[in-house]
This record gives sequence, C-alpha cells and structure tokens, in this order.
Amino acid sequence: MERGDLTPLGELVRGIRVSVFRRLLLANVAGGSVVLAYSQLTLGESIAPKVGLPLVLLAFGATFAVSAVLANVWAYLAFSRSVAWVVEERPPTDEERAAVLRLPWWSALRPLLFWVVGAVMYGIAAPLAGAGALDVLQIVNAIVLGGLVTCALGFLLIERTFTSLFALALAGEPPRRPATLGVRTRLLFAWAAGSCVPLLAFGLDVAVPETRMPPEAVVVLTIAGIGAGLMATIATAKSLADPLDSVRDAIGQVRDGRFDVHLTVDDGGEIGQVQAGFNNMVAGLREREHVQDLFRRHVGPAVAVRALEHGTGLGGQQSDASIVFVDLIGSTAMAEVLPPTEVVDTLNDFFDVVVRCVDAHGGWVNKFEGDGALCVFGAPAHQPDHASRALQAARLLQSGMCGLAERHPGLQAGIGVSSGQVVAGNVGTEARYEYTVIGPAVNEAARLTDVAKGRQVKVLASGEAVRRAGGEAAQWRDVGSVALRGRSSPTPIREPIPEPVSAEAPGVPT
Repeated sequence: MERGDLTPLGELVRGIRVSVFRRLLLANVAGGSVVLAYSQLTLGESIAPKVGLPLVLLAFGATFAVSAVLANVWAYLAFSRSVAWVVEERPPTDEERAAVLRLPWWSALRPLLFWVVGAVMYGIAAPLAGAGALDVLQIVNAIVLGGLVTCALGFLLIERTFTSLFALALAGEPPRRPATLGVRTRLLFAWAAGSCVPLLAFGLDVAVPETRMPPEAVVVLTIAGIGAGLMATIATAKSLADPLDSVRDAIGQVRDGRFDVHLTVDDGGEIGQVQAGFNNMVAGLREREHVQDLFRRHVGPAVAVRALEHGTGLGGQQSDASIVFVDLIGSTAMAEVLPPTEVVDTLNDFFDVVVRCVDAHGGWVNKFEGDGALCVFGAPAHQPDHASRALQAARLLQSGMCGLAERHPGLQAGIGVSSGQVVAGNVGTEARYEYTVIGPAVNEAARLTDVAKGRQVKVLASGEAVRRAGGEAAQWRDVGSVALRGRSSPTPIREPIPEPVSAEAPGVPT
C-alpha cells in the first residue's frame, strides 16, 4: 500500500513505527560506539592479536549491520501483529490490548538478545584470534553492560512515543491494574543507565588490577555515563511530567467549576490509573452536580442549601415569615375549553412569571399546587425585611399578570399576602417527605387569595403584613376588613395603590 493510500490510523501506526526504529537505532549505535571505543582504548590490538584492528572493525560493523537488519525485521513483524486492529479500525481484543501495552518494553528488550549473541560470538572467536582470557572477559563484560544500558535508555526514549496507541487501546477499558512498566521501574532504568552500570564498570576495573583501564578509556566511559544519565533523566522526567501536567491543568478546571473535563488515558501503568481515576472522579462530580441541580429545581435553592449544609430529617422550626399565595381564576373552565397541551403551556407561562417575580425579591416558590403557587419569604433563610420583600413581589406579580393576559386573554389570578409565625421543616415520613411551611400565616394568605379573586384589584395583603413592611407600606392603601373563614374576628386588608398609567410600566424581570 502506498503511503498516500493509508488511512489516518494507518499513518499514525507508520509514524510510530518509524519513530521507534530511529530512536532505538540511535541508542544502539551510540551504545555500540561507546563499547567499541572503550574496548579499543583499553586493549588496542589485544582485542584480537592474530586478526588485526582493521578486520576487527570490519567484523564489528558487519555484525552490527546484520543484527540491525534482523532486529528491524523481527520488530516490524511483531509490531504489525500487535497493531493490526488499529489498521483494521476495530476495537482490540484483550490479547491485542495487552500486546500493545507491552510494545515499548519488548521493543527495547528485543535488541538486547543481539547484544548477548554478539558477546557470545566474541567470547568464542576472540581466543581463536589470540586474545587472552582476561581480555576476552573484559570485552564480553563491556558488551553485556553496554547492551543493558542501551536497552534501558532505548525504552525510556521510545516509551512516550506509544501514547497515541495506548489511548486507542485504553479508550474503552482503562487499566484496572498496571499493564506496563511503572514509575518505579522507569526510575530504576534511569538509575541503571546513568550511574549503576558505569560505576559497576569502574568497580570491576579496580577489583581486577590486571584489567586496569587506561585514562582515555576512563574518560570515554565517564562521558558515556554522563550522556546516558542525562538522556535517561530527561526521558523519565518527560514521561512523568507531561501526563501529570495534564492532570494538574484538569484539576484546575474542575476547581473553577468545569465538570466536562476528560483526560485521555494514554498510559498502561500507574499514571494511566491516575488518569482513569480522575475521569471517574469528575464523572461522579458531574453526576452529583446534576443531582444537586435537580434538587435545587425541585425544592428551591434556599432549601437545597439548608439540606446540604445541615442534613435532613423530619420536623421543623418556628420562624417569622411572609407568605404570598397566588391562584389562577377559572382554571377549571380553561381546562374544559382548551386542548391539554395549550393548558400546560399556559400554566408554564404563568409559573414562569411567578418564579421570576418571587426570585427578584429573594423569596422562593415552596410548591406548585395545581394552578396555584405557595411562595415564602423569611424561611428557611432569615430575612428581617421579609414582609417588604413579599409585598414588593406581589405588586410585581400583579404587573406580570397584566402582561401575561396580553398573551393569554382573560387569564387572571388572585394574590394574597400575609405575615406571621409559621413552622418550616420536613413533613411526611422517612421514606418520602418534603420541606414546606404551615401555620396561620399560610392559611391567611390562601383565604386572602380567595377574597381577592372576587375584587377588581386581584391583590390583597393583611394589615399585619403591611404594618411590618416599613417604607413599602406607602404603596398600599386601607380597604377595610374582611371576615376570613376560620377567624373569629375581621382581618384588616390592604391593596396596592394603582400606579399612574405610563408608557414605561415596570415589567417582570427576565
């Protein structure tokens, strides 16, 4: 298949394969060059006295080239089998997912076999070429140690190259336990490449005086150790810092109130578990926020805050509050005349006006009762000016009903306002309860609503509510008293003073 015929996923696979090949080749060439330079500076012609240095270099080059070709073919076949599902654009099986997660480790480990084979071949051929036993042992040791460092460094260099493949493999099922080499192993690799192996070489040199390294070889080994350590440290830091930076940024977004954050799980080890755990945490927070939003909509923000802060339970507490009760007039006849969908639309428009008027003055709608609404000021949150707020909301609601009547001709509602003692709390059973208010003020507001329906001005407030309202009382006038059902004495009533007709009448807040 030509490169131009590859799908985007095919291009992704090809790019990863090429990048891995180049980085591993670089690591192995660098490691081989260091081992060769070290061997030449340490032993010179003693590497193979009967052959000579030119033939040794030629043999080394030929062996390296053949090993590189064989390793590349092996890696290509293994890589192609592991990522076949990506090219075919299908979900991976469990075996294919595990094979992809093992790719970095096996890709780096595979060349070590050729280093060991090279050490064995030299160990067999060098004595035949006249090399001494200690010389052979020293070179074999250098080749094996060089292979270990090269493979450890190669893993650290290629590990983050596979993140795109890991993201695809882990998209449907994040890791439940580490499936690749973890943070501890990566740090051990960085330690081995940067300090353990070079120091081990120096220690062996000191322990065996007959194989004492010349100064030039010490310099080469020191520089190689510093370079390998630097590269290993940078690669390890990048493999840890990049995903942790993403997690840190995502946590900042959650802190700012964003719960639509999602991290790509692109690591099969502990970091991938952190990424997956973060996503699960945010999903839980998102669900919790959704539940709280529904809760607030059902019971009102003030009740929701009280329940979340103080818990729930049956019972209530006595409070001084003001009640606004509003009820549509003729809703039964409306339901008989209009289609059900139109009745629902009308009620929704009506309740929308009620909620906006009450919210505008700090109250809350305790419940919708058929075609009416019970609105509360002063409970559960304490409001010293609850009477003034309730009366202002009632006047605003009166204006809102006038505007609503323009969209729904003939639509009217009675509005009653009362102030006094109520008991606010949860009523019902442990299995099912609701937060509500009961008491004389609630009953009085409902009775005033019934009386207001038969008057020209459809808004009535008790004299007690107006007396408590401070400056708002100036907006209301005395219209006598009325005998309310359940009351032994007449109740003084007030109605809002009509506002001058103006081209810019106050509207309902939006």
